[in-house]
Amino acid sequence: MTQLLVGMVHLPALPGAARAADSMADIEARAVSDARLLFEHGFDACILENFGDSPFWKDTVEPVTVAACARLASAVRRAVPQLRLGVNVLRNDARAALAIATACDAAFVRVNVHVGATATDQGVIEGRAAETLRLRRALGSRVEIWADVHVKHGRALSHADIASEADDAVRRGHANALIVSGAGTGVATDLGDVRAVTALGLGVPVLIGSGVTAATVRAALAIADGVIVGSALEHDGKAGAPLDPSRLRSFVAAARGH
Repeated sequence: MTQLLVGMVHLPALPGAARAADSMADIEARAVSDARLLFEHGFDACILENFGDSPFWKDTVEPVTVAACARLASAVRRAVPQLRLGVNVLRNDARAALAIATACDAAFVRVNVHVGATATDQGVIEGRAAETLRLRRALGSRVEIWADVHVKHGRALSHADIASEADDAVRRGHANALIVSGAGTGVATDLGDVRAVTALGLGVPVLIGSGVTAATVRAALAIADGVIVGSALEHDGKAGAPLDPSRLRSFVAAARGH
């Protein structure tokens, strides 16, 4: 199986956010451009994320955020239908992400805290797997749930070790894929954590969610089923900046062994 290369479409601040400045037309043009660049350079999927909306709501975002994300997700789907699309509504609005993904024919959602509880800069976030799975069933949706374990920018309160959270996320939370990350955006992921999760043999893909670069991607893909990469592909390696075609070329060449 070809390992997945998943790129981030980091959105600028959306209407209603504390730092909102750009028009929706400009945000849409950039999102579509970034998605096209990812596809043209050989990526398999992208995750559309309201990255610029910090400080984030802990769970339920405002209706304007849902509307904006739905517009942008739909635009990306129309522009690049061949690219698998994921949706992440920060910090942890899984219901909104699932609704957007279902309405826009996206393939998956990323859920930062799917099971257990995590201390974050938004406060303590509790997983709502029961709510998320029941909504998916009610919608008749086939959207996959990609769940973070020991999510970045947080400290797990209910699972002392990452393997136990991963086990619960799949066996009890019925996640379709797992994401293992470093401590924060762009921070290298501990490959020991990845091995601890893959060793469980849970039967779902395990992806590395932060800190992978062109220099480290081969080592990452030697133990994971895929990587999710954002800042390493963006201008000057700065999270939230537009994608840099030269960084994309270098990353894909390293990943695919070209």
